[in-house]
Amino acid sequence: MTRTVISALLALALPCSSAAQGVAPAQPPPPDPDIRLDPLQPDFALAALPTTLRVPRGKWGFRLTHRFTRPLGQGDFGDLLSDAFGFDGGAQVGLEVRYGLLRGTQIGVHRTSDRSIQFFGQHSVLSERDGRALGLDALVTAEGSDNFQEHYRMGLGALISRTAGGVASLYAEPIVVINANPFDTGDQTTFMVGLGARVRVRPTVYAIGEITPRVAGFDPGAHQISFGIEKRAGGHLFQINFSNDFATTLGQLAGGARDYDNWYIGFNISRKFFQ
Repeated sequence: MTRTVISALLALALPCSSAAQGVAPAQPPPPDPDIRLDPLQPDFALAALPTTLRVPRGKWGFRLTHRFTRPLGQGDFGDLLSDAFGFDGGAQVGLEVRYGLLRGTQIGVHRTSDRSIQFFGQHSVLSERDGRALGLDALVTAEGSDNFQEHYRMGLGALISRTAGGVASLYAEPIVVINANPFDTGDQTTFMVGLGARVRVRPTVYAIGEITPRVAGFDPGAHQISFGIEKRAGGHLFQINFSNDFATTLGQLAGGARDYDNWYIGFNISRKFFQ
């Protein structure tokens, strides 16, 4: 009987002793909110312009861009059909990898098949997920031709986003590209303002559009315009787009499009390795 009483007293005393010493059971860290799907901002880019979607810390994202170089209006419809709507022609391809360095900070590299390489860093200053009225990111890029061996360009920009009506994300992106002109004469710097939107037309289907007018400095040719339709499937996003040029880096956007008469079909495929 005595032993039973002593055992009961010890069982009661031990938890009290632990509480008195301030020992609490370990709690798992809270999940990173950036991992959650943003249904109005499912990708890191529209067609060519970047968005304010964050890469979670320690996570990766991948993107493939593909622009067929045959104008859709070349020849008649029979010619277009015989060329499989341009798929039989050449293409400019881009490969991009990005990494979440810190919470709200991402870095990456984008290389196109014309041997241009763009390194970039992007930091989230404001986010609507944190209850702010809009999203605001700072963006810096360094780009070079011939595998980053010549014609170096630097881009500095602000990415401003705002959701609208629970169905769309709107973007305004003032960007300066330094040394945009590959020639020794004339303006060397381009100031452009990217404008774009992504509209959710179905739970996993979106329409996108963007235009990047050059408003000051070096501005040859036409402004690049792109529009398209895309489908989200888990961490993948598949986009078919139409553009009047092939640009997918800031330096290429600063160089402008050829004209407004020729249009090209292309596609983007992106993969987020955290959803």
